[in-house]
Amino acid sequence: MQRWRGLTDIPEDWGRSVVTIGSYDGVHRGHQLIIGKTVERARELGVPAVVVTFDPHPSEVVRPGSHPPLLAPHPRRAELMAELGVDAVLVLPFTPEFSQLSPADFVVKVLVDRLHAKAVVEGPNFRFGHRAAGDVHLLAELGRDYDYEVLVFNLYESGEAGGGRPFSSTLVRGLVADGDVAGAAEVLGRPHRVEGVVVRGAQRGRALGYPTANVETLPHTAIPADGVYAGWLNAGGEMMPAAISVGTNPQFNGVERTVEAYAIDRVGLDLYGQHVSVDFLARLRDQRTFDSLDGLLECIADDVRRSRDLIQAHTA
Repeated sequence: MQRWRGLTDIPEDWGRSVVTIGSYDGVHRGHQLIIGKTVERARELGVPAVVVTFDPHPSEVVRPGSHPPLLAPHPRRAELMAELGVDAVLVLPFTPEFSQLSPADFVVKVLVDRLHAKAVVEGPNFRFGHRAAGDVHLLAELGRDYDYEVLVFNLYESGEAGGGRPFSSTLVRGLVADGDVAGAAEVLGRPHRVEGVVVRGAQRGRALGYPTANVETLPHTAIPADGVYAGWLNAGGEMMPAAISVGTNPQFNGVERTVEAYAIDRVGLDLYGQHVSVDFLARLRDQRTFDSLDGLLECIADDVRRSRDLIQAHTA
């Protein structure tokens, strides 16, 4: 899959293509539907399928300080899109100047002049151009002038966790913020993941017999609510069952919020400096304090046991 940053990265000899445009944060099941339809139409027409997305998130440029928690960094999104059959991902730097483009100028500069769109696939609420003035009706109207078709598909309705609402990144962010990682996984179609580099912490887990990888998460990451979770620690291409702690370590009067993962039954792991990811399967309990060290150790042992059982049941 080709990856481009900015319009000038697109090859000069690029031909016609089928395009979809959006932030696509999380590449949840609604996104998967739209991207899948894009790939399907591209195969029918015998041209490449292209996803156009933005960096930074448009809200940060239009309303500075309003950057939403991110469900997936751009490299992760690209990986997920490649798995869906996308041929190229174009990341457009979303600058103040770019935000001023009118809907018609956006269509000409991006879809017509550079990507030579033969078809554009979107959800019904797609907006584009300055002040989000363009919608799918205007997109189709411009398509008649510039020789591309517009296909619009409704996003799937979410299940019980989402209360029957359409799949959306906002819905997933709310579920993650509430610690409902099982509900988030239902909408995403996979466990929610956070990524970062393993850094040295206070090393209390090592002293207690449960050494953890302290993950310095990427900026704006959507981190689940404080608590203890079952999931996986992914390092060097290996997925290791893990018990995961999110929070400030109130037992030790901590103030800095951290994500720490204990790789169950793994001895001698040295992950310092490595980029890893943590996948969340299920929430076990809230963060809490204990009257004694023995009480803490007993609870940690139970967390590990429950995590092991949940992961084994999930993978059986």
